[in-house]
Amino acid sequence: MIGVHQLRKGTTFTLDGDLYKVIEFQHHKPGRGKAVIRTKLRNLRSGATIDKNFISGDRVDDVRIDRIAVQYLYNDGDFYHFMNEETFEQIPLSTAALGDSVQYLVDNMSLNISSYEGEPIDIDLPTSVDLRVVEAPMALAGDTATGATKQVTLESGLKVTVPLFISEGDVIRVDTRTGDYLTRV
Repeated sequence: MIGVHQLRKGTTFTLDGDLYKVIEFQHHKPGRGKAVIRTKLRNLRSGATIDKNFISGDRVDDVRIDRIAVQYLYNDGDFYHFMNEETFEQIPLSTAALGDSVQYLVDNMSLNISSYEGEPIDIDLPTSVDLRVVEAPMALAGDTATGATKQVTLESGLKVTVPLFISEGDVIRVDTRTGDYLTRV
């Protein structure tokens, strides 16, 4: 058991028999009374997102998460398939369980799957991913005076705001934690 004051983004725990991962965390201390910990949680089995407030002093059941090195193979529409790099066993994960992480997946990408009691529940993305720009509007002359930006579409379907000099076919690095453009590769 851990106190709710120890919850941070990415922490996994059980609550009322369900497995949750903290997406957002905010500690709020009003002028009087106990502190309130506001969280946004994702149910790792169903993919549902809920907002949950805890009062300082509450406790939740911490869980032991195992990591498995895998390689992303393909998507068949309902499931994303990964291959265990040691046993070559294929592991399917549902779109609902992965959430927004699917926008950063690239074929043959190496990453880790989190599993709880042998059940695969989530993926651990690297902090940045290199993706190819497949659709980019042309920059207009005169737009460069203010450091203007434009929105482009990447090979995974993700839309990112980038500087005007990025064009179709370029490979850019995207931060998987925020979804922001980092640099052109």
